[in-house]
Amino acid sequence: MKKKSRPLFIFYLLVAYVLFQFCWWAYHIINLQYIIYHLNLSDGIETNISAKIWMVAGEGAVFILILLIGAIFTRNSFNREVALGNQQKNFLLSVTHELKSPIAAAKLYLETLLKRDFEKDKQKEIINNTLKETNRLLGLIENILFSAKIESGSYLPVKEDVNISETTLEIISILKARDPEQKNQQFLSQIENNIFLNTDNIAFYSIVINLIENAAKYSPPQSKIIIELKKEKGDTILSIFDEGPGIPEYEKKNIFDKFYRIGNEETRKAKGTGLGLYIVKHLVEQLGGKISVRNNIPMGSIFEVGFKF
Repeated sequence: MKKKSRPLFIFYLLVAYVLFQFCWWAYHIINLQYIIYHLNLSDGIETNISAKIWMVAGEGAVFILILLIGAIFTRNSFNREVALGNQQKNFLLSVTHELKSPIAAAKLYLETLLKRDFEKDKQKEIINNTLKETNRLLGLIENILFSAKIESGSYLPVKEDVNISETTLEIISILKARDPEQKNQQFLSQIENNIFLNTDNIAFYSIVINLIENAAKYSPPQSKIIIELKKEKGDTILSIFDEGPGIPEYEKKNIFDKFYRIGNEETRKAKGTGLGLYIVKHLVEQLGGKISVRNNIPMGSIFEVGFKF
């Protein structure tokens, strides 16, 4: 028996024992009522045995109902704690790898640059690769810090009128240059010009970059990632289309949870910590927007963020 299932097994055993004992005592109480009834009859005293039996049965039913409701709530709470423990374990596994990988890669590039003399073009290539790894590390640290601020309630958006068309195009340009997953994916933009939104520019930047990097992470090499920004019926709509494997319907309600990632961390190939979409959802809601996910036809997902214009 697995260690995590032992407390639940013991709990079920205790509930079963309580139910058995209750039924046993209920049997004796009812039997006692019959004995009292027959003694009263022998003394010429009339009593309503049916009313007393129904009273015992009613109180017993209420007790069993309360016990079962408590057992269900306790079991659900236990399962949530187990799920959270697994997610935290996955987070520790992934964040350890995510922190070590760019540091080790950047260290290797710099050591190579120190030990050998390269032509200028080769030096530039090594330096650019080092910058990619440090940017990856910086992005991870920013997500962890954002998550901590959200949890503590210390993050407060500072809103101003922002040209989000320019911000989105800037992010796409950065990601095209550094190709976050080195898959040679096509980042296609369908951005309406000069869309202004009263928002927190840092938060909006984090929303866009996390959504695009999430699409790149789970999409195959050479695939298309479409970033669309438009005004529609009084709303500002940001949509990210990818050609990845898609998200099963039963997983869609979980993907915005903290630490949640589809699959097992020990066998998963895609990088990540399970913080990106959690941060996106909370930032979108703090900025007064809504986020949803739906299937992309014929394959992939569409993440859509809507803000009131």
